[in-house]
Amino acid sequence: MSISQTQRSSVSISRLRAELSGHVIGPYDGEYDSGRTVFYGGFDRRPIAIVKAADDGDVSRVVTLAAEADLELAIRSGGHSLAGHGVSDGGIVLDLSEMTGLQIDPTGRTAWAQAGLTAGDYTAAAHTHGLATGFGDTGSVGIGGITLGGGIGFLTRKHGLTIDSLLAADLVTADGETHRADSENHPDLFWAIRGGGGNFGVVTRFHYRLHEVGTVVGGVLILPATPDNILSFVAAAEAAPEELTTIANVMKAPPMPFLPEGLIGRPVIFGMLVNVGPVEAGERAVAPFRGLDEPIADMVRPMPYPEIFMEEEGAEEFHPLAAARTMFIDDLDGAVAETIVGELEASTAAMAVTQIRVLGGAMAQVPVEDTAFAHRRRGMLVNVAALYESPDAAGKHEVWTDRLTAAIRRESRGAYSGFLGDEGEDRIREAYPPPTWDRLVAVKHRYDPNNLFRLNQNIPSVLPDVTDESSA
Repeated sequence: MSISQTQRSSVSISRLRAELSGHVIGPYDGEYDSGRTVFYGGFDRRPIAIVKAADDGDVSRVVTLAAEADLELAIRSGGHSLAGHGVSDGGIVLDLSEMTGLQIDPTGRTAWAQAGLTAGDYTAAAHTHGLATGFGDTGSVGIGGITLGGGIGFLTRKHGLTIDSLLAADLVTADGETHRADSENHPDLFWAIRGGGGNFGVVTRFHYRLHEVGTVVGGVLILPATPDNILSFVAAAEAAPEELTTIANVMKAPPMPFLPEGLIGRPVIFGMLVNVGPVEAGERAVAPFRGLDEPIADMVRPMPYPEIFMEEEGAEEFHPLAAARTMFIDDLDGAVAETIVGELEASTAAMAVTQIRVLGGAMAQVPVEDTAFAHRRRGMLVNVAALYESPDAAGKHEVWTDRLTAAIRRESRGAYSGFLGDEGEDRIREAYPPPTWDRLVAVKHRYDPNNLFRLNQNIPSVLPDVTDESSA
């Protein structure tokens, strides 16, 4: 899509550069293409301007401009949205990646972090004090998106979701004003941003609780992907102490230096394990997984916590197309495990995977109504994905993904907003049960009545009609 003259005239690049402290990129600048590129491929969107904000003042001015000019506004932290929400077509991209300030209080075990930080950078800095906040499982992900969605990662069973360690946040709302949201100030807003995504404003800083996490027992354990091994892996994860969090990626073995060539392309369980606490206890916790079958590769060992974030070589050039679905389920039986293996073998995608995360532990101990993330009692989060290269192949991979998703979820409902793509309102509603949805709509109406913040898993800003029967 080309940018029209009318769109260009609504925003003056030179004026933006004069008024803002941060870096402004226009359509004719050499950095434009890289600035509009997000992690996933298939998004050829052309914003009028990309603003790499330097501070809260820049954020406020861009938000105000977008509201006054009725421009689409994309908020970008790490750029990992499956729906491409980090880039606009004909609007403004507000890029927070240069807002990376971090203040750690090791005595009080808290940290103020600007929203442009990545999970890996934050984790490495906190580790110098033997501390950590739980984010996801990928170091290049921005802390902004993962926090606002809830945050399911390597420390979930021991320390809860990322939002369970969130103490406060500073955010710019649609009127351009900056607010501190916490349990005492704007508590409705604080509730909503803990799971409700970027619907309510632009968070510029987060105040997190830090936990004592130094050496962990963790790493990659690769096992043959038989139906029995999948069920046994899940059962072992459910029986494990809450200090242990696992991720089972059931996939075709990718080319890796430590894997035999004859194994490449065969189904494996690419397991990720992280145990927080004493090393001896960690070794006991991972032992049942090592005993499930003869490991193809066993790289589980004591390590500094930041090392669990795997190296992402070539990540800047890697922009896969993806057909992906997310769901919460409460059980997994033999028939489903057989289907997973069979569909995996049938897939022609460059990478096909069913990811199973057993939940519980600290995540489930927080009352459901305390945050906008409301799936705390669910047993497992399962993600199905096919990564491919040719846009012409999208149809068959979408069909494969939908077929396998239907077989796994059966009658179950529920979705994690952080892993949703562009799947429509019904799927967004699955992320929020009715009481949560209604409360989110009310908060949205209060803070963003015109739905300026709509490039997200969108909560409508219009309150439902209520008929007064007494006057009917």
